[in-house]
Amino acid sequence: MRIAEISSTPEHRRASAAAESDHSTALSQIESTIKSLERHSPAHPLPDTFSSELRQALAQLSQLAPFPNSTKLLVWKLSYRLWNTCVDLANASAAKIDEEHAKLRQVAAQMLFLTADVVGIPSPAFKSALFFYKTGLIWYDLKTFDSANNCFEKATDLVSDIEINSVSDDDERKLLLDLNISRSKAAWEVSDRNLAINLLNRSKNVLFGVSRNYNALATQYLTFGKTMLSASESSAVNEALKLMNEALELCEKGLRVVKRTEETLNLKELRLKTLRFIAAAHLQSDEFESVLKCVKVLRDVGIGGDHHPSLSVLAMKAWLGLGRYGEAEKELRGMVMNKGIPEGVWVSAVESYFVAAGAAGAETVKGVFLGLLERCHVSAGAAIRVVNRLVGSGLSNGEGMKVRASVVTELVSDERVVMLFDGEGAAKERTTMHALLWNCATEYFRSKDYPLSADMFEKSMLYVPHGIENRILRAKGYRVLCLCYLGLLQLDRAEEYINEAEKLEPNIASSFLKFKIFLQKNDHSSAISQMQAMPSCLDFTTDFISLAAHEAVACRSLLVATASLSQLLNFYSSGKSMPTNEVVVFRTLVTILSQDSANDDDVLKNMKKAHHRQSEIGADLFFGKSEVGRREKNWFAGNAWNFGVRTGQEKKYDLSAEFFKLASEFYGVVSEGEIEVDNDVMVCKSIILSVSAIIADEKQGKSTMLETEVRQAIELLSRAGKILTTSSANIRKNDDQVTTIEPNFFFIYTWTAYDLYSRLSDTDAQQLLLVKNFAGSKSCNPNYLLQIGLDASQGPRSNPEVATFALNASLTALLSSPSPDYQSVALILRKLISIGTLYKGDKDEDSIIEMYKQAYRIMVGLKEGDYPIEEAKWLATTAWNRAALPVKMGRFESAKKWMDIGLELAVKVPGMHTYRSCMEEYVAGFEKKLIGKENESRTRGML
Repeated sequence: MRIAEISSTPEHRRASAAAESDHSTALSQIESTIKSLERHSPAHPLPDTFSSELRQALAQLSQLAPFPNSTKLLVWKLSYRLWNTCVDLANASAAKIDEEHAKLRQVAAQMLFLTADVVGIPSPAFKSALFFYKTGLIWYDLKTFDSANNCFEKATDLVSDIEINSVSDDDERKLLLDLNISRSKAAWEVSDRNLAINLLNRSKNVLFGVSRNYNALATQYLTFGKTMLSASESSAVNEALKLMNEALELCEKGLRVVKRTEETLNLKELRLKTLRFIAAAHLQSDEFESVLKCVKVLRDVGIGGDHHPSLSVLAMKAWLGLGRYGEAEKELRGMVMNKGIPEGVWVSAVESYFVAAGAAGAETVKGVFLGLLERCHVSAGAAIRVVNRLVGSGLSNGEGMKVRASVVTELVSDERVVMLFDGEGAAKERTTMHALLWNCATEYFRSKDYPLSADMFEKSMLYVPHGIENRILRAKGYRVLCLCYLGLLQLDRAEEYINEAEKLEPNIASSFLKFKIFLQKNDHSSAISQMQAMPSCLDFTTDFISLAAHEAVACRSLLVATASLSQLLNFYSSGKSMPTNEVVVFRTLVTILSQDSANDDDVLKNMKKAHHRQSEIGADLFFGKSEVGRREKNWFAGNAWNFGVRTGQEKKYDLSAEFFKLASEFYGVVSEGEIEVDNDVMVCKSIILSVSAIIADEKQGKSTMLETEVRQAIELLSRAGKILTTSSANIRKNDDQVTTIEPNFFFIYTWTAYDLYSRLSDTDAQQLLLVKNFAGSKSCNPNYLLQIGLDASQGPRSNPEVATFALNASLTALLSSPSPDYQSVALILRKLISIGTLYKGDKDEDSIIEMYKQAYRIMVGLKEGDYPIEEAKWLATTAWNRAALPVKMGRFESAKKWMDIGLELAVKVPGMHTYRSCMEEYVAGFEKKLIGKENESRTRGML
């Protein structure tokens, strides 16, 4: 039996048939899915069912390996069919290749990989590798670098066992190089740079002496070098130089093997490009000499040299780095002569030159730019970049700033530059230039450099067309120019600009600026008129009136400030939104007015208005709530009190009375969290001082109060009286401190009440009761009673009963003191004697005699001089003189009493010795006469 026959047993034949049946099932599934894919419309996205079904079928198929060659051929056929279907769908679809598409390509490549050892197909490994390579490129484009690298690695594995020298096909050679380069790019993307560079180095082994391969590899070295150069790190620059030098070396080698002219030009261009980037790398690492060497090589190469625009920029920057500004300026001006240099390149060069040269290079920049205008087309965008570089690197101080500003203003005002921005096509650039100049002017304005600011604002107006649609923007420009000249105190010019702004756009801002001009000119009447006209503006808000008041205060124009605040107060009852609380406006107005005592009437008027407003809207709404409200209320009350004190000291008693009355009303306002008697002490004091000022005003004006006025004053004073007579008001506790009404206020109250009652009929008893109440209070002292007694004893409205009571009470209090004031005692005694003599006369001679005796008793025991000598003399002489009338009248006993009293008093008075001797002689003679007359009378009686 043959070996083949032995091996072909029935069991083996059954197993082979089963395997073929499984192969057929999996392949049928794959073919069915491919047919469905072929019918899919390119207009719709690919569902994931196709790739999932194909992967599942491929997984089943892979488990049945190894395959007969016929099956392998069928798999290859299906793989190509799937691949071509994907290509057709991609070509027919306008959409970008997506991940699902890449998965289908991956399945096609894996099908070839599964049967890569097929017989009958030339170079099956390369074909399978090509599928993986192209699939990897798709994954790379989708930035799925892991999948891309996986494809590249499988492709590399497929061709790794092939002897490189045996590869003769150009496409296969190219695939070997492309695989290495693609793997390198994928590694670079995942930051595996060592592997990426290693793979490029391996690629040198598969160049096969083909110039285009040298070009491709050199290009990739250069790409990696440029990427590292953009990192702007010193270590990265060094690595970039290594890669670029590799690219340069490959270009040199490629030029030695090149055969076609086109390829020669490509390599030469790549060589020049590489040299330019090497120069840029040297520039980045500040190796300026190396940069200039590269530039020289480039300019000397070939016929006519390299004229790439970047060379002038590189050379200029290198000269700048070496500090040789003359050579740098030559390079920059040389660019003006080269019409082929792109706008972006020379604008960049201009910017670089200015950054290095600073303000010293501003004139050069202007000259270069204007020179370019004459030789080539310059866009408005380029002008913007140059101007932005001149002003956009920050405002410096000193001469540098002035030089920059001068250059900018000259540049942007040049007719040729302005023409660049003319027309509808340059509308966007015109707006940008205007904004650039405007922002620069704004910065100068903020730094208070008004001349530069005004100049820049004026130049920005050149970029605002004279059209109806731009009138608002032009008006805005005129307004800011007005502000600049206000800052320069060139008021007439500022007024010209604001008048132009008002013609274009009359609004509240223009109105307010006119107000400021009038204010600066000290034309207060015009300023007030302008302020009063502000509410007629359509965009008026009350903030501007408030701002006007602030401006007026800053200018020390109190007249305008008070007018503005008064105008502002008119809006609080209108329901409009107000910038501040009404009470704050009143407080500010009063504060301003109080700076001049000539405004006392206006202060009083506005404080009355404030009180009226709080009465209308309520204390909590007007003053505010809690502690804030209490502070505001106490401010008004305290200032009304202070004004009352000051005007009283200045003898403006009519104003003083009004202020004190207003103070009592403010103190009497009850805010949230207070009780009604919190400020009753101050209410009481204010009322007392107000009434006393009314009386003082009457005396000063030598006019008499009407009865109605007297009764009104009494009614007002009665409120203070109630507070004084209540036990809770005399001593109140507030914050653990005792608050009392000073005794002098009780006295003033008593004195003013007595004065007022004296003007009415049938009030003597009430006056006496008033004084008695005061005498019985703790606030009473002898001096107060003496004052009341003196006032009650004199004048057309005297009250002897009150005077007698007050003086006696005062005398009693004085004598009970450990150290009596004998001057006052003497005065009281004299007054009591005078009152008794005036009102009682001889009817109550004994009481008058008793007063003299009381005086004598007081003097007994005193040291010489304790009792006023003149008063003692007066007592002695008046007592003695009182004996004259009784003597004439024959009332000898009465005369003898007065003589005895006079003589007793004279004994106590120093310096009356002579008078006393005369008195004693007269008394002795008078007694003899008196005895003689008595004897004569008895004799006559006896007869």
